[in-house]
Amino acid sequence: MSTVRPDLDQRRRQRRTRLLEVGVELLGAAENPAVNVRTVCREAGLTERYFYESFADRDTYIREVYEEVAERARTALVAAVAKAANLSEVAELAMRAFVGLVLDHPEAGRVLVLAPLREPTLGGRGVALAPNFVSLVEAQLGALDDPDERTLRAIGVVGALTSLFIGYLDGTVTVSRERLVRHCLDLLARAGNP
Repeated sequence: MSTVRPDLDQRRRQRRTRLLEVGVELLGAAENPAVNVRTVCREAGLTERYFYESFADRDTYIREVYEEVAERARTALVAAVAKAANLSEVAELAMRAFVGLVLDHPEAGRVLVLAPLREPTLGGRGVALAPNFVSLVEAQLGALDDPDERTLRAIGVVGALTSLFIGYLDGTVTVSRERLVRHCLDLLARAGNP
């Protein structure tokens, strides 16, 4: 039975964390990113040996970078929802948390919103995450009695919000943070009208 020294294990975790950070920067770059093992290692200041210590291959790495950012989004949304004193605050706090993630960390926003569209390795990752957002939106549409109508509107709102965030990240939408939040909340409120 081999025992890994704590300092060795800690250094491995630090190298893995650094590689993931570089992955977010590269995959979330404003220009069409070129993410390959050599570039990642060069940017991280590590050799390929350390890359393969943590990741089986490039595709595994890309998926783990995406999952890292998706987990940040989930954590931010859960924390925002937990702060809500009532149901009416949930939408605003969740929207502000998501807008904050996208605006304060645009590279993370691009990984979450754009990378599934431009990185074949991520194929259905964005689609797989969408039901979480649809459920969150659907919960805000309680005034609608018809469950099918709630689902249809929630999916439509998530699609509209995704398009807004894509526009913001690619520079097409250039409004202030507050205006973006208010517009997103207005879309949600309108979707909830019977």
